[in-house]
Amino acid sequence: MTLSLLTTTVGAVIADERIPDPDSVTPGIIGFIVTFGIAIVTLLLVIDMVRRVRRVNLRAQVREELEAEIAARDASAGGPEGTVPEPGPEAAPPSR
Repeated sequence: MTLSLLTTTVGAVIADERIPDPDSVTPGIIGFIVTFGIAIVTLLLVIDMVRRVRRVNLRAQVREELEAEIAARDASAGGPEGTVPEPGPEAAPPSR
């Protein structure tokens, strides 16, 4: 009996709700603040991402330049790539 009274009461409350006019319903100031906050956070994330991508690209460019310099040095020294040429007599420490 209590369950049927409860369902009848809930049904009456739900049926009594008025449907607002869709043209007059707005998100209000809270909706504006939330949307503005999401836009600011998105902008900050994009700026951070661009900064990180530039840093990675710069590091890759520097690494390529260093590898090219090492390859050019090895090629001019006549040694195979990836090996360090042995020091010549001019690099020997002075004797006393």
